[in-house]
Amino acid sequence: MWRRYAGDDWAAFDALPVAVRKRVAEHAYDAWSVNVMLLWRHYKRVYGRTARAERALIRYLDYCERLERAAFASRYAEAYGAVLPHEAAEATVLRVGVR
Repeated sequence: MWRRYAGDDWAAFDALPVAVRKRVAEHAYDAWSVNVMLLWRHYKRVYGRTARAERALIRYLDYCERLERAAFASRYAEAYGAVLPHEAAEATVLRVGVR
């Protein structure tokens, strides 16, 4: 479903803005820092190095997380014939602090 780009994950993570690093660290799955760095470069070209670019990237990461969770829930339902317990309980992804 996803393509993982090669590179130094830690160097890419360290080069991201603080707000984006925080969001990546809280993701329900491994967002792959190199991929996020490539996305950050794109958003910087579009918006400049601004808070707006950070928010846009974070919104996109949230969208990707929803897609990943939906794909996992679908595979779980196919394999076990039941709703993913996390989805059935309408549980949210645990995050640090309140958004």
